[in-house]
Amino acid sequence: SAPGGAQEEDLSFRWQCVEQPIGKQLFQRFLEGEPRLAAAGALWAELEAYERCEERERSGAAAAIRGRFFSPGGAQHCPFLSTEATAPPSG
Repeated sequence: SAPGGAQEEDLSFRWQCVEQPIGKQLFQRFLEGEPRLAAAGALWAELEAYERCEERERSGAAAAIRGRFFSPGGAQHCPFLSTEATAPPSG
């Protein structure tokens, strides 16, 4: 709690655009509506779908995500991602 009993507001991106359903929906719509950011919105949706898929489906889903978003020339390549973020898992 902040001094005087006032609660501190969490203004972080995670809280506003990931944890809050309305904020998340609005931010995802914003990404979809901006041509230069549409791939980021699509990647977010695919990563959430990956988290929900069955374990036996994960390697195929991961390969599809790498090909579509991480590989230069992929359908929705996201060049803003670091090489560390797009590297295949080791081990």
